[in-house]
Amino acid sequence: MEPVVVATEEDEANNIPKKLDAGALFVLKSRGSWLHCGYHLTTSIVAPALLSLPYALSLMGWFAGVICLTVSALVTFYSYNLLSLILEHHAHLGQRQLRFRDMARDILGPRWGRYFVGPIQFGLCYGAVIACILLGGQSLKYIFLLSSSRPETMKLYQFVIIFGVLMLVLAQIPSFHSLRHLNLVSLVLSLAYSACATAGSIYIGNSMNAPGKDYSLNGSKQNRIFGSFNAISIIATTYGNGIIPEIQATIAPPVKGKMLKGLCVCYAVVLSTFFSVAISGYWAFGNQAKGTILLNFLVDEKPLLPTWVLLMTNVFTFLQVAAVSVVYLQPTNEVLERKFVNAKIDQFSVRNVVPRLVYRSLSVVIATTVAAMFPFFGDINALIGAFGCIPLDFILPMVLYNVVFKPSKYSLLFWGNTIIASTFSALGVLGAISSIRQIILDANTFSLFANV
Repeated sequence: MEPVVVATEEDEANNIPKKLDAGALFVLKSRGSWLHCGYHLTTSIVAPALLSLPYALSLMGWFAGVICLTVSALVTFYSYNLLSLILEHHAHLGQRQLRFRDMARDILGPRWGRYFVGPIQFGLCYGAVIACILLGGQSLKYIFLLSSSRPETMKLYQFVIIFGVLMLVLAQIPSFHSLRHLNLVSLVLSLAYSACATAGSIYIGNSMNAPGKDYSLNGSKQNRIFGSFNAISIIATTYGNGIIPEIQATIAPPVKGKMLKGLCVCYAVVLSTFFSVAISGYWAFGNQAKGTILLNFLVDEKPLLPTWVLLMTNVFTFLQVAAVSVVYLQPTNEVLERKFVNAKIDQFSVRNVVPRLVYRSLSVVIATTVAAMFPFFGDINALIGAFGCIPLDFILPMVLYNVVFKPSKYSLLFWGNTIIASTFSALGVLGAISSIRQIILDANTFSLFANV
Protein backbone atom coordinates (compact mmCIF):
# COMPACT_ATOMS: atom_id res chain seq x y z
CA MET A 1 0.00 0.00 0.00
CA GLU A 2 1.27 3.49 -0.82
CA PRO A 3 2.29 5.74 2.06
CA VAL A 4 -0.41 8.13 3.21
CA VAL A 5 0.27 11.82 3.58
CA VAL A 6 -1.80 13.62 6.19
CA ALA A 7 -3.07 17.01 5.09
CA THR A 8 -1.61 20.11 6.69
CA GLU A 9 -3.24 23.51 6.96
CA GLU A 10 -0.71 24.81 4.43
CA ASP A 11 -1.72 22.05 2.01
CA GLU A 12 -5.38 22.97 2.48
CA ALA A 13 -4.70 26.61 1.85
CA ASN A 14 -2.82 25.82 -1.36
CA ASN A 15 -5.36 23.14 -2.40
CA ILE A 16 -2.61 20.53 -2.88
CA PRO A 17 -4.02 17.07 -3.74
CA LYS A 18 -3.58 14.60 -0.89
CA LYS A 19 -3.46 10.85 -0.60
CA LEU A 20 -6.21 9.11 1.33
CA ASP A 21 -6.15 9.10 5.12
CA ALA A 22 -7.44 6.14 7.15
CA GLY A 23 -10.96 7.55 7.44
CA ALA A 24 -11.41 7.84 3.69
CA LEU A 25 -9.48 4.65 2.91
CA PHE A 26 -11.21 2.31 5.36
CA VAL A 27 -14.67 3.80 6.09
CA LEU A 28 -15.52 5.45 2.74
CA LYS A 29 -14.49 2.62 0.41
CA SER A 30 -15.38 3.44 -3.19
CA ARG A 31 -16.66 0.03 -4.33
CA GLY A 32 -20.44 0.41 -4.61
CA SER A 33 -22.87 0.64 -7.53
CA TRP A 34 -25.59 3.22 -8.11
CA LEU A 35 -28.10 0.76 -6.65
CA HIS A 36 -26.09 0.48 -3.43
CA CYS A 37 -26.03 4.28 -3.38
CA GLY A 38 -29.82 4.25 -3.62
CA TYR A 39 -30.02 1.94 -0.59
CA HIS A 40 -27.75 4.25 1.45
CA LEU A 41 -29.70 7.36 0.42
CA THR A 42 -33.04 5.76 1.27
CA THR A 43 -31.92 4.66 4.73
CA SER A 44 -30.49 8.10 5.51
CA ILE A 45 -33.70 9.93 4.51
CA VAL A 46 -36.63 7.51 4.89
CA ALA A 47 -36.41 6.98 8.64
CA PRO A 48 -38.99 6.66 11.45
CA ALA A 49 -38.93 10.47 11.73
CA LEU A 50 -41.45 10.39 8.86
CA LEU A 51 -44.04 9.16 11.40
CA SER A 52 -44.02 12.73 12.81
CA LEU A 53 -45.23 14.25 9.52
CA PRO A 54 -48.97 14.13 10.46
CA TYR A 55 -48.06 16.18 13.54
CA ALA A 56 -46.21 18.69 11.33
CA LEU A 57 -49.31 19.01 9.14
CA SER A 58 -51.44 19.59 12.25
CA LEU A 59 -49.30 22.67 12.99
CA MET A 60 -49.79 24.10 9.48
CA GLY A 61 -53.12 22.85 8.11
CA TRP A 62 -53.92 21.08 4.86
CA PHE A 63 -52.86 23.65 2.28
CA ALA A 64 -49.65 24.95 3.87
CA GLY A 65 -48.67 21.48 5.08
CA VAL A 66 -48.98 19.72 1.73
CA ILE A 67 -47.30 22.66 -0.05
CA CYS A 68 -44.39 22.52 2.42
CA LEU A 69 -44.05 18.74 1.95
CA THR A 70 -44.02 19.13 -1.83
CA VAL A 71 -41.62 22.07 -1.92
CA SER A 72 -39.23 20.31 0.46
CA ALA A 73 -39.23 17.21 -1.75
CA LEU A 74 -38.49 19.26 -4.88
CA VAL A 75 -35.83 21.44 -3.24
CA THR A 76 -33.97 18.55 -1.58
CA PHE A 77 -33.97 16.43 -4.76
CA TYR A 78 -32.66 19.46 -6.65
CA SER A 79 -30.03 20.37 -4.02
CA TYR A 80 -28.78 16.78 -3.68
CA ASN A 81 -28.44 16.60 -7.46
CA LEU A 82 -26.46 19.89 -7.43
CA LEU A 83 -24.09 18.42 -4.84
CA SER A 84 -23.69 15.35 -7.03
CA LEU A 85 -22.85 17.49 -10.09
CA ILE A 86 -20.22 19.41 -8.11
CA LEU A 87 -18.67 16.16 -6.87
CA GLU A 88 -18.67 14.69 -10.40
CA HIS A 89 -17.05 17.86 -11.73
CA HIS A 90 -14.17 17.64 -9.27
CA ALA A 91 -13.81 13.89 -9.83
CA HIS A 92 -13.49 14.58 -13.58
CA LEU A 93 -10.68 17.04 -12.76
CA GLY A 94 -8.89 14.35 -10.75
CA GLN A 95 -9.78 15.92 -7.39
CA ARG A 96 -12.46 13.59 -6.06
CA GLN A 97 -13.97 14.89 -2.82
CA LEU A 98 -15.12 12.25 -0.36
CA ARG A 99 -16.46 14.36 2.51
CA PHE A 100 -18.66 17.41 2.95
CA ARG A 101 -15.88 19.28 4.74
CA ASP A 102 -13.54 18.50 1.79
CA MET A 103 -16.02 20.22 -0.53
CA ALA A 104 -16.25 23.29 1.68
CA ARG A 105 -12.46 23.40 2.10
CA ASP A 106 -11.70 23.17 -1.62
CA ILE A 107 -14.47 25.49 -2.80
CA LEU A 108 -14.93 28.06 -0.03
CA GLY A 109 -11.61 27.82 1.79
CA PRO A 110 -10.07 25.70 4.57
CA ARG A 111 -11.76 27.54 7.45
CA TRP A 112 -15.22 26.79 6.04
CA GLY A 113 -14.50 23.07 6.14
CA ARG A 114 -12.76 23.05 9.52
CA TYR A 115 -14.90 25.47 11.53
CA PHE A 116 -18.33 25.50 9.84
CA VAL A 117 -19.30 22.51 7.74
CA GLY A 118 -17.28 19.93 9.70
CA PRO A 119 -18.71 20.78 13.15
CA ILE A 120 -22.26 21.25 11.83
CA GLN A 121 -22.21 17.89 10.04
CA PHE A 122 -20.71 16.09 13.04
CA GLY A 123 -23.31 17.61 15.38
CA LEU A 124 -26.14 16.76 13.00
CA CYS A 125 -25.05 13.16 12.48
CA TYR A 126 -24.21 12.43 16.12
CA GLY A 127 -27.46 14.09 17.18
CA ALA A 128 -29.28 11.79 14.74
CA VAL A 129 -27.55 8.78 16.33
CA ILE A 130 -28.70 9.86 19.81
CA ALA A 131 -32.25 10.43 18.56
CA CYS A 132 -32.29 7.03 16.83
CA ILE A 133 -31.07 5.24 19.97
CA LEU A 134 -33.82 6.97 21.97
CA LEU A 135 -36.42 6.05 19.34
CA GLY A 136 -35.15 2.47 19.29
CA GLY A 137 -35.56 2.29 23.07
CA GLN A 138 -39.07 3.76 22.83
CA SER A 139 -40.04 1.21 20.16
CA LEU A 140 -38.66 -1.60 22.29
CA LYS A 141 -40.61 -0.33 25.30
CA TYR A 142 -43.78 -0.12 23.18
CA ILE A 143 -43.30 -3.73 22.06
CA PHE A 144 -42.81 -4.79 25.70
CA LEU A 145 -45.97 -2.95 26.82
CA LEU A 146 -48.03 -4.66 24.14
CA SER A 147 -46.73 -8.14 24.86
CA SER A 148 -46.14 -8.19 28.64
CA SER A 149 -48.62 -8.81 31.46
CA ARG A 150 -46.44 -6.72 33.81
CA PRO A 151 -45.56 -3.62 31.77
CA GLU A 152 -44.58 -1.53 34.80
CA THR A 153 -41.51 -3.64 35.61
CA MET A 154 -39.10 -1.84 33.22
CA LYS A 155 -38.30 1.81 32.59
CA LEU A 156 -37.49 3.60 29.34
CA TYR A 157 -33.79 4.06 30.11
CA GLN A 158 -33.43 0.26 30.42
CA PHE A 159 -34.82 -0.23 26.92
CA VAL A 160 -32.51 2.51 25.63
CA ILE A 161 -29.55 0.64 27.15
CA ILE A 162 -30.68 -2.62 25.51
CA PHE A 163 -30.83 -0.87 22.13
CA GLY A 164 -27.42 0.64 22.85
CA VAL A 165 -25.97 -2.86 23.32
CA LEU A 166 -27.29 -3.78 19.86
CA MET A 167 -25.64 -0.64 18.48
CA LEU A 168 -22.31 -1.63 20.08
CA VAL A 169 -22.32 -4.68 17.82
CA LEU A 170 -23.54 -2.92 14.65
CA ALA A 171 -21.06 -0.06 15.10
CA GLN A 172 -18.19 -2.46 14.40
CA ILE A 173 -19.28 -2.98 10.77
CA PRO A 174 -16.06 -1.82 9.09
CA SER A 175 -17.15 0.47 6.25
CA PHE A 176 -20.05 2.38 4.73
CA HIS A 177 -19.98 0.05 1.73
CA SER A 178 -20.40 -2.94 4.07
CA LEU A 179 -23.88 -1.62 4.96
CA ARG A 180 -25.29 -2.10 1.46
CA HIS A 181 -27.22 -5.31 2.24
CA LEU A 182 -28.38 -4.01 5.62
CA ASN A 183 -29.65 -0.86 3.92
CA LEU A 184 -31.57 -2.89 1.34
CA VAL A 185 -33.38 -4.58 4.24
CA SER A 186 -33.87 -1.13 5.76
CA LEU A 187 -35.53 0.08 2.55
CA VAL A 188 -38.01 -2.81 2.68
CA LEU A 189 -38.69 -2.19 6.38
CA SER A 190 -39.40 1.51 5.77
CA LEU A 191 -41.99 0.57 3.14
CA ALA A 192 -43.47 -1.98 5.54
CA TYR A 193 -44.00 0.25 8.58
CA SER A 194 -45.15 3.15 6.40
CA ALA A 195 -47.78 0.86 4.85
CA CYS A 196 -48.83 -0.27 8.33
CA ALA A 197 -49.08 3.32 9.59
CA THR A 198 -51.07 4.40 6.52
CA ALA A 199 -53.43 1.43 6.66
CA GLY A 200 -53.86 1.88 10.42
CA SER A 201 -54.78 5.55 10.02
CA ILE A 202 -57.30 4.80 7.26
CA TYR A 203 -58.82 1.94 9.29
CA ILE A 204 -59.20 4.08 12.42
CA GLY A 205 -60.47 7.08 10.44
CA ASN A 206 -63.27 4.96 8.96
CA SER A 207 -64.12 3.01 12.13
CA MET A 208 -67.05 3.62 14.48
CA ASN A 209 -64.58 4.64 17.19
CA ALA A 210 -62.93 7.21 14.97
CA PRO A 211 -61.89 10.39 16.79
CA GLY A 212 -63.56 13.62 15.77
CA LYS A 213 -61.80 15.25 12.85
CA ASP A 214 -60.91 18.88 13.47
CA TYR A 215 -58.47 20.47 11.05
CA SER A 216 -58.39 23.94 12.61
CA LEU A 217 -55.12 25.23 14.05
CA ASN A 218 -54.91 25.20 17.85
CA GLY A 219 -53.71 28.00 20.09
CA SER A 220 -53.30 31.77 19.86
CA LYS A 221 -52.09 33.54 16.74
CA GLN A 222 -48.57 33.71 18.19
CA ASN A 223 -48.54 29.98 18.97
CA ARG A 224 -49.82 29.15 15.49
CA ILE A 225 -47.04 31.21 13.87
CA PHE A 226 -44.31 29.61 15.96
CA GLY A 227 -45.95 26.22 15.42
CA SER A 228 -45.71 26.69 11.66
CA PHE A 229 -41.99 27.42 11.82
CA ASN A 230 -41.51 24.45 14.12
CA ALA A 231 -43.32 22.32 11.55
CA ILE A 232 -40.95 23.57 8.86
CA SER A 233 -38.01 22.45 11.01
CA ILE A 234 -39.62 19.02 11.47
CA ILE A 235 -40.20 18.60 7.73
CA ALA A 236 -36.70 19.85 6.88
CA THR A 237 -35.22 17.39 9.39
CA THR A 238 -37.30 14.56 7.94
CA TYR A 239 -36.07 15.26 4.39
CA GLY A 240 -32.57 16.08 5.64
CA ASN A 241 -29.51 14.05 4.88
CA GLY A 242 -26.27 15.89 5.56
CA ILE A 243 -24.02 13.13 4.23
CA ILE A 244 -24.51 13.25 0.44
CA PRO A 245 -20.74 13.51 -0.32
CA GLU A 246 -19.97 10.58 2.00
CA ILE A 247 -22.64 8.46 0.28
CA GLN A 248 -21.36 9.39 -3.19
CA ALA A 249 -17.86 8.50 -1.96
CA THR A 250 -18.98 4.84 -1.71
CA ILE A 251 -19.56 4.67 -5.50
CA ALA A 252 -16.85 3.00 -7.55
CA PRO A 253 -15.40 5.25 -10.28
CA PRO A 254 -16.40 6.48 -12.76
CA VAL A 255 -19.16 8.21 -10.79
CA LYS A 256 -20.85 10.22 -13.56
CA GLY A 257 -24.63 9.78 -13.58
CA LYS A 258 -24.72 7.13 -10.85
CA MET A 259 -25.83 9.42 -8.04
CA LEU A 260 -28.85 10.64 -10.02
CA LYS A 261 -30.00 7.03 -10.47
CA GLY A 262 -29.56 6.44 -6.75
CA LEU A 263 -31.56 9.58 -5.98
CA CYS A 264 -34.38 8.37 -8.24
CA VAL A 265 -34.54 5.09 -6.29
CA CYS A 266 -34.54 7.00 -3.02
CA TYR A 267 -37.21 9.52 -3.97
CA ALA A 268 -39.51 6.84 -5.33
CA VAL A 269 -39.56 5.52 -1.76
CA VAL A 270 -39.70 9.04 -0.26
CA LEU A 271 -42.79 10.04 -2.24
CA SER A 272 -44.62 6.77 -1.58
CA THR A 273 -43.99 6.87 2.18
CA PHE A 274 -43.88 10.53 3.24
CA PHE A 275 -47.09 11.61 1.54
CA SER A 276 -49.10 8.50 2.36
CA VAL A 277 -48.22 8.62 6.07
CA ALA A 278 -48.59 12.41 6.38
CA ILE A 279 -51.92 12.72 4.56
CA SER A 280 -53.59 9.61 6.00
CA GLY A 281 -52.46 10.40 9.54
CA TYR A 282 -53.61 14.01 9.42
CA TRP A 283 -56.89 12.99 7.77
CA ALA A 284 -57.62 10.45 10.51
CA PHE A 285 -56.63 12.53 13.57
CA GLY A 286 -56.64 16.16 12.48
CA ASN A 287 -55.15 18.58 14.98
CA GLN A 288 -55.00 15.79 17.57
CA ALA A 289 -52.10 14.13 15.71
CA LYS A 290 -49.30 13.43 18.18
CA GLY A 291 -45.52 13.65 17.88
CA THR A 292 -45.46 10.24 16.20
CA ILE A 293 -48.57 8.82 14.59
CA LEU A 294 -48.14 5.50 16.41
CA LEU A 295 -49.10 7.24 19.68
CA ASN A 296 -52.52 7.99 18.17
CA PHE A 297 -53.15 4.28 17.77
CA LEU A 298 -53.58 4.03 21.56
CA VAL A 299 -56.31 5.87 23.50
CA ASP A 300 -56.18 5.58 27.30
CA GLU A 301 -53.72 2.71 26.80
CA LYS A 302 -56.33 0.84 24.74
CA PRO A 303 -55.28 -0.04 21.17
CA LEU A 304 -57.50 1.14 18.32
CA LEU A 305 -55.95 -1.54 16.09
CA PRO A 306 -55.40 -5.27 16.62
CA THR A 307 -52.42 -5.80 18.92
CA TRP A 308 -50.57 -7.85 16.33
CA VAL A 309 -50.68 -4.93 13.88
CA LEU A 310 -49.18 -2.58 16.46
CA LEU A 311 -46.54 -5.14 17.37
CA MET A 312 -45.60 -5.72 13.75
CA THR A 313 -45.37 -1.99 13.02
CA ASN A 314 -43.13 -1.37 16.02
CA VAL A 315 -40.89 -4.33 15.23
CA PHE A 316 -40.40 -2.96 11.70
CA THR A 317 -39.66 0.49 13.16
CA PHE A 318 -37.26 -0.92 15.76
CA LEU A 319 -35.27 -2.84 13.17
CA GLN A 320 -35.09 -0.01 10.67
CA VAL A 321 -34.00 2.60 13.18
CA ALA A 322 -31.01 0.39 13.99
CA ALA A 323 -29.93 0.61 10.33
CA VAL A 324 -30.44 4.39 10.31
CA SER A 325 -28.29 4.70 13.44
CA VAL A 326 -25.42 2.83 11.81
CA VAL A 327 -25.58 5.00 8.68
CA TYR A 328 -25.32 8.20 10.72
CA LEU A 329 -22.47 6.72 12.75
CA GLN A 330 -20.30 6.65 9.62
CA PRO A 331 -19.11 10.31 9.76
CA THR A 332 -18.15 9.75 13.41
CA ASN A 333 -16.38 6.50 12.49
CA GLU A 334 -14.55 8.27 9.67
CA VAL A 335 -13.27 10.97 12.03
CA LEU A 336 -12.17 8.36 14.59
CA GLU A 337 -10.41 6.24 11.95
CA ARG A 338 -8.62 9.27 10.60
CA LYS A 339 -7.39 10.17 14.08
CA PHE A 340 -6.51 6.80 15.64
CA VAL A 341 -5.99 4.26 12.83
CA ASN A 342 -2.83 3.79 10.76
CA ALA A 343 -3.55 3.83 7.02
CA LYS A 344 -0.11 2.42 6.18
CA ILE A 345 -0.94 -1.07 7.48
CA ASP A 346 -3.80 -3.52 6.98
CA GLN A 347 -7.28 -2.43 8.04
CA PHE A 348 -7.79 -5.57 10.13
CA SER A 349 -4.38 -5.69 11.81
CA VAL A 350 -4.35 -5.75 15.62
CA ARG A 351 -2.89 -2.24 15.60
CA ASN A 352 -5.99 -0.95 13.82
CA VAL A 353 -8.72 -3.24 15.16
CA VAL A 354 -8.12 -2.43 18.85
CA PRO A 355 -8.47 1.38 18.62
CA ARG A 356 -11.38 0.95 16.19
CA LEU A 357 -13.20 -1.30 18.69
CA VAL A 358 -12.46 0.97 21.65
CA TYR A 359 -13.35 4.33 20.13
CA ARG A 360 -16.40 3.20 18.18
CA SER A 361 -17.73 1.52 21.32
CA LEU A 362 -17.02 4.66 23.34
CA SER A 363 -18.96 6.83 20.87
CA VAL A 364 -21.98 4.48 21.14
CA VAL A 365 -21.78 4.41 24.95
CA ILE A 366 -21.79 8.22 25.10
CA ALA A 367 -24.74 8.46 22.68
CA THR A 368 -26.68 5.82 24.64
CA THR A 369 -26.02 7.60 27.93
CA VAL A 370 -27.27 10.92 26.54
CA ALA A 371 -30.38 9.24 25.08
CA ALA A 372 -31.18 7.54 28.40
CA MET A 373 -30.59 10.70 30.46
CA PHE A 374 -32.50 13.09 28.18
CA PRO A 375 -35.54 11.29 26.72
CA PHE A 376 -36.87 14.68 25.61
CA PHE A 377 -34.07 14.83 23.03
CA GLY A 378 -36.68 15.20 20.29
CA ASP A 379 -37.05 18.88 21.17
CA ILE A 380 -33.28 19.35 21.04
CA ASN A 381 -33.07 17.40 17.79
CA ALA A 382 -35.51 19.84 16.16
CA LEU A 383 -33.01 22.57 17.05
CA ILE A 384 -30.17 20.50 15.60
CA GLY A 385 -32.25 20.08 12.45
CA ALA A 386 -32.72 23.83 12.13
CA PHE A 387 -28.99 24.49 12.59
CA GLY A 388 -27.83 21.39 10.66
CA CYS A 389 -30.22 20.10 8.01
CA ILE A 390 -31.28 23.46 6.61
CA PRO A 391 -27.72 24.83 6.12
CA LEU A 392 -26.27 21.59 4.71
CA ASP A 393 -29.21 20.48 2.56
CA PHE A 394 -31.16 23.62 1.63
CA ILE A 395 -28.52 26.40 1.51
CA LEU A 396 -24.94 25.23 0.91
CA PRO A 397 -25.63 23.16 -2.26
CA MET A 398 -26.93 26.25 -4.06
CA VAL A 399 -24.07 28.42 -2.83
CA LEU A 400 -21.44 25.83 -3.79
CA TYR A 401 -22.95 25.35 -7.25
CA ASN A 402 -22.92 29.09 -7.96
CA VAL A 403 -19.31 29.37 -6.78
CA VAL A 404 -18.06 26.34 -8.77
CA PHE A 405 -19.93 26.73 -12.06
CA LYS A 406 -20.41 30.51 -11.95
CA PRO A 407 -23.70 30.76 -13.88
CA SER A 408 -24.43 34.18 -15.33
CA LYS A 409 -25.82 36.64 -12.80
CA TYR A 410 -28.56 37.34 -15.33
CA SER A 411 -29.57 33.67 -15.62
CA LEU A 412 -32.59 31.99 -14.07
CA LEU A 413 -30.31 29.33 -12.57
CA PHE A 414 -28.22 31.85 -10.62
CA TRP A 415 -31.21 33.70 -9.21
CA GLY A 416 -33.15 30.50 -8.55
CA ASN A 417 -30.28 29.18 -6.45
CA THR A 418 -29.86 32.53 -4.72
CA ILE A 419 -33.56 32.81 -3.87
CA ILE A 420 -33.70 29.24 -2.52
CA ALA A 421 -30.60 29.79 -0.35
CA SER A 422 -31.87 33.15 0.94
CA THR A 423 -35.38 31.88 1.67
CA PHE A 424 -34.20 28.85 3.60
CA SER A 425 -31.62 30.93 5.47
CA ALA A 426 -34.48 33.01 6.83
CA LEU A 427 -36.60 29.92 7.53
CA GLY A 428 -33.66 28.27 9.28
CA VAL A 429 -33.27 31.24 11.65
CA LEU A 430 -37.01 31.34 12.37
CA GLY A 431 -37.09 27.56 12.82
CA ALA A 432 -34.20 27.72 15.28
CA ILE A 433 -35.97 30.45 17.28
CA SER A 434 -39.17 28.41 17.31
CA SER A 435 -37.30 25.27 18.42
CA ILE A 436 -35.58 27.16 21.26
CA ARG A 437 -38.94 28.56 22.33
CA GLN A 438 -40.44 25.05 22.37
CA ILE A 439 -37.56 23.77 24.53
CA ILE A 440 -38.17 26.60 27.01
CA LEU A 441 -41.92 25.87 27.11
CA ASP A 442 -41.28 22.15 27.70
CA ALA A 443 -38.47 22.69 30.22
CA ASN A 444 -40.78 22.19 33.22
CA THR A 445 -41.58 18.66 32.08
CA PHE A 446 -37.92 17.65 31.67
CA SER A 447 -36.26 15.29 34.15
CA LEU A 448 -33.23 13.03 33.87
CA PHE A 449 -33.93 9.38 33.05
CA ALA A 450 -37.66 10.17 32.74
CA ASN A 451 -39.89 7.20 31.95
CA VAL A 452 -41.86 8.76 29.12
